[in-house]
Amino acid sequence: MESAAELFARRGFDAVSIDDLVGHLGVHRHSLYRTFGSKRGLYLRALRATRKRNLYAIAASGDPLEILYTAVISEGIGSLDLLLMAAIEQGAADPEVAAEVAGAFAEVDAVTAALGDGTLSTATLLGLRIRARAGEDVARIAGEFTKRTQADQ
Repeated sequence: MESAAELFARRGFDAVSIDDLVGHLGVHRHSLYRTFGSKRGLYLRALRATRKRNLYAIAASGDPLEILYTAVISEGIGSLDLLLMAAIEQGAADPEVAAEVAGAFAEVDAVTAALGDGTLSTATLLGLRIRARAGEDVARIAGEFTKRTQADQ
């Protein structure tokens, strides 16, 4: 699941072919179809597994804001990237993806509520993640944001 999730997060659902999945995962096409039914089936399973493994872990940790901050400034591809790609690329077109994205956003909102307005803080942090994916050095920006919001409390 992690390999599939990373591939979808890096390139997006539409840009990943069955051949890409077969090559990346090292499985046979027939096995992929037998196990997941379709590329969409694998995508949904990867999205759900990533949400469960990573986003629930953020909310359950001793310092969820620190884990979320680390995810935002990370140079690697992570659960926030798959969530963002799912929201942008498939969220409006696929009701199941939209439900997963909405649930994940609600979970992140619950964590960022400690910063004040959970929805606004989540939007800010996810926007920073998009900028990080675009190559910007957001550690400084995110650090300033975190200091400012903590000072406001």
